[in-house]
Amino acid sequence: MRVAAALKAKGGDEFAKPGNIIEIKFVKGESLSLTASRLLALMILTAGGDAWEDRPHRIRKADIRRGHKGNERISDMLQELHRTLFAVDDRSWRGKKATLLFSLISRSKEETDEDGGETGWIEWEFTPDARKLIQASETYAVLNRQAVLGFRSNYALKLYELGALRLHRRQATWKGDMQALRAALGIPPEVYTDFAQLRRKVLEKAKSEIDQLAHFRVEWREIRQGRTVTELEFRFEPKGAPEVLETVDELDRHSAGRQARRDGSVEKVAEGQGALPPAPQAQIVKKASELTFPSGTLRFGHDELLEIGRNYGGGWDVDLIAGGFRDHMGDRLQKLRGAKLLAAWKGFCEGWFNRRGRP
Repeated sequence: MRVAAALKAKGGDEFAKPGNIIEIKFVKGESLSLTASRLLALMILTAGGDAWEDRPHRIRKADIRRGHKGNERISDMLQELHRTLFAVDDRSWRGKKATLLFSLISRSKEETDEDGGETGWIEWEFTPDARKLIQASETYAVLNRQAVLGFRSNYALKLYELGALRLHRRQATWKGDMQALRAALGIPPEVYTDFAQLRRKVLEKAKSEIDQLAHFRVEWREIRQGRTVTELEFRFEPKGAPEVLETVDELDRHSAGRQARRDGSVEKVAEGQGALPPAPQAQIVKKASELTFPSGTLRFGHDELLEIGRNYGGGWDVDLIAGGFRDHMGDRLQKLRGAKLLAAWKGFCEGWFNRRGRP
C-alpha cells in the first residue's frame, strides 16, 4: 500500500496491484471479461494506497471510457464485478482447511441522470474480505495503465499481471499444471480442451501481445509425460533499452493497426507522411520533461534517474550501471529525452539485475 500511495502521488501511468489480488483464483467456470478486468485495474489505480480502507472510492466515467471503446455500458461491467465470485484458501472455525468464496465489490453507485451520464462519476466500496486481502499482500506488481488498456485478450492481461508480479524475483518464473494454468488465467474448463488449440488461441496470442506492449518478454516451456503436456513453466525477462523504446513508441501510437504491426503485415509510416498522431496522454508526458542522461555521476542533481537505478538495479552501484548503460546505448543516448530516456534506463536496470543477480 505504501508503494501504491507513492506511485499515485508521483502521477504517470504506473500503478501497483497487490499480489494477493493478481493470484486470486476464479470460482470454477467463472472469470472476468476483458472490460471488467480493465475496470478493476482502474479501480485499484484510483484507490491507490487507500484501497484497504473502509471507505468509498470514486472515478470519473470519462476516465473509464478512455480505454473502453466497445458498446458495453459501464453499469454492465459493475454488475459483472458484483456477481463474480473469487476463491482463496482459508481455515474454518475448527482450524480445518477451507475455501473462502467472496466478491471484490460490496456496493457501487453510478450517476445516471442527464448531468451524470457519460460525464458523471461512479462510486464503489471493496468488500471486507477484499480489503483484508489487499492489506495483507506482501508482494505487488507495477503495471502500466496504457499497457493494461491496450490488451485485446483477457488471457494476455492476466499473464501480463503474473509476469509483472514475478519479474524482479530471483527466479522470474511461474510453473503449474493445466488445472493451475486455467485457474490463474480464468480459462473455463470446457474451453480449449485440446492443448494444441489452447497453445494457438491463448498462449501464442498472449505472448505476442505481451512482447509488444509490456516492459518484459515471456517464454514458456512445455513439460510432458509421453506425448501429453502436463505442466507449463513461464519465464519473464526484462527487455533491453532498445526494445523498451520500441514498446514506449507502440504505447504512444493509436491502437488502430496494432495487430498488423505486431504481425509484421504493415510497414512503419515515417513521421509527417500520414503517421497516426500519438495519444494526448503521451504528448503530455513528453512535454513534462526534457531530461537527458548525464556524463558523470547520478548521485547529485539527478534524483529521478538515481531513484530508478536504486529501485530496479538490484542493489548494484548506480554509477556502475550507468556506465554500462552509456556503453550499451552508444551514440543513441544523445537522442534520448524525457519519458523515453526514463523507460530505457529502467529497462536496462531491470536487465542488469536479471542477468547478474544481487551483488
